[in-house]
Amino acid sequence: MKSAIRYSEIITIQSLLQAWQEFLRGKRNRGDVALFQAKLMDNIFLLHNDLMHKTYVHGGYAAFNISDPKPRNIHKARVRDRLLHHVLYNALYPYFDSKFIYDSYSCRVGKGTHRAMERFLKFGRKVSKNGTRTCWVLKCDIRKFFATIDHSILKEILSRHIEDPDIIRLLGTVIDSFATAGKSNVGLPLGNLTSQLLVNVYMNEFDQFVKRELKCAYYIRYADDFVFLSDTKEDLAMLIPKISDFLESKLRLSLHPDKLFIKTFGSGVDFLGWVHFLDHRVLRSATKRRMWKGMREHPTPGAVASYKGMLSHGNAYTLSKSIDSPRSADADLSFL
Repeated sequence: MKSAIRYSEIITIQSLLQAWQEFLRGKRNRGDVALFQAKLMDNIFLLHNDLMHKTYVHGGYAAFNISDPKPRNIHKARVRDRLLHHVLYNALYPYFDSKFIYDSYSCRVGKGTHRAMERFLKFGRKVSKNGTRTCWVLKCDIRKFFATIDHSILKEILSRHIEDPDIIRLLGTVIDSFATAGKSNVGLPLGNLTSQLLVNVYMNEFDQFVKRELKCAYYIRYADDFVFLSDTKEDLAMLIPKISDFLESKLRLSLHPDKLFIKTFGSGVDFLGWVHFLDHRVLRSATKRRMWKGMREHPTPGAVASYKGMLSHGNAYTLSKSIDSPRSADADLSFL
């Protein structure tokens, strides 16, 4: 059944104001946000008028780089466009979230990395019969994920779920507002809230294939990072060509050859920043280095609390205690 939500319900003044209050959290002191806020109702009415008369045009992007953990190119839209992203996200998330499989964990309410890691451990224990049998893990990653999302395929998927053509047209405007450098009609910007939802909509096609066609019971996906578990290495090896063929033929995505492996759970599996074993998990060395770098550059109480919260989800008591002592931190860095 398609989503019954109508375009006229999405673009109301009330929807815009509600989305603005959500968008504003943590951004009040930013210059572009303050300028928009200074003439808020004028800006809201102008955006509403453009949406109502279907004359809305998405603006350009400001690009900047971050390292989290690897270098990433972020594209930031104008405030009015980001406000619209929130409106669309609010309207469409509940419908699409109900269509996603249980074990999709990225950018979903009540999910997240910690839930994914707990589920991974639960699957490992179940497949290994609580450590009495060997559990094998197939780990996969998609090459240049956001940069290779095909606009035409994404819009076709959306049209199968959304009945109102005006919503499809508006989503198309947002999708086509960005393209990967040197390519046409390919790529989503990392900085858009809508991108978080749209990549899940895109990869839900793969999730459904895994569950309905491949019949894989032990499968977890977080964005473009996903794992399969089995008590047989050969079964996992046979999945690889089927996975690769579907991704390439249906979604025009490709597996990253350098990030694909099959190994035993007992030997330690690197997944979502931690190295997982059946009875414990330890922080990945690269993650640890980023943490110490962050502590040196921004040694605020909030940062300390955040890192301690992260470390509480693994076997990192000594590391957590060392955060309180710069001397211990330096000693810990000496062998990295």
